[in-house]
Amino acid sequence: MNMPIEARDIEYAEDLLAAGELDHAQMVLEPLAEQAGEYTDAVCHDTEARQWFSFADAFERLAYRRVENDPRELTQIEAPFDRLYAALAYVYIQKQELEAARDALKQAVRWNPMNCAHRLNLAEVFRALGNTWEWTALSASVLDRASTPQALARAYANLGQYFVEEDNLRAAEACRRAALRAYDADPAATALAAQLDQEHPELAGESDEQVNAELAAQGLASGANAEIAVCLLMCATDAAAEGDRNEATRLTLRARDLVGAPACEALIRLIHESDAELAYEQNADVAADVAVAAGTAADAGTDADACDANGKEV
Repeated sequence: MNMPIEARDIEYAEDLLAAGELDHAQMVLEPLAEQAGEYTDAVCHDTEARQWFSFADAFERLAYRRVENDPRELTQIEAPFDRLYAALAYVYIQKQELEAARDALKQAVRWNPMNCAHRLNLAEVFRALGNTWEWTALSASVLDRASTPQALARAYANLGQYFVEEDNLRAAEACRRAALRAYDADPAATALAAQLDQEHPELAGESDEQVNAELAAQGLASGANAEIAVCLLMCATDAAAEGDRNEATRLTLRARDLVGAPACEALIRLIHESDAELAYEQNADVAADVAVAAGTAADAGTDADACDANGKEV
């Protein structure tokens, strides 16, 4: 079965949404989603050895490998199904059809589990539906996968609000600080900060060690996942090797914005050292192969004159 959907079909619907034409976009998107479902049922058969995705780029694919440790063969489909379902979910959200929006966003996350916007939007839909557990779990899942400061800040702000409601104020304060470190212009982060400053000013006296220890006790990190930054920098290295300096710069800046300049520089050094070590090992293997080949040739040449290291006859 040939792919019935092209990226331009989805882009057309996205343009309609940008123009505010919700009804027209819905008329375009719902048949596309039906076709996508039929194609999935007919072609994209998940097995223990194979799974299908619609990652946006090589970075997301690499990040999924490193974060999820999924050993299956990852097959990229030709059309961005995740964007199709995310666009359809937007229509449903605007029309307050929250159950339909939830189902569409579940599909968006399924097709691109590394797109944190899908996860955060789904979290908000669950919260609107009164499912706090799913809202919290999805927000927590972003911490391991966030590749932008904005996504990281929003996830921490959500978790901070959850901890306020659970009366775990140290954990809430740790989330407030992590959110503001990530992106201090996020509205949810600034709202959480204002609430804690007004209701619990004593938290300002707590040390980072104290509040982060409480966050760790909840099984949560207090910053971005370094693995994601490593993936960005590895892809930047590949782009530079291919001569795409603009892409290399863009990816490097994303890593810097995510983990900070000092950490980014340290990771770059580690990657370069690792590459140098790998190159050394590969060169050593080649040298060993050459030596073996040379020895074999010398053994085979029993009728040739024997020479010392300087080429003189002995």
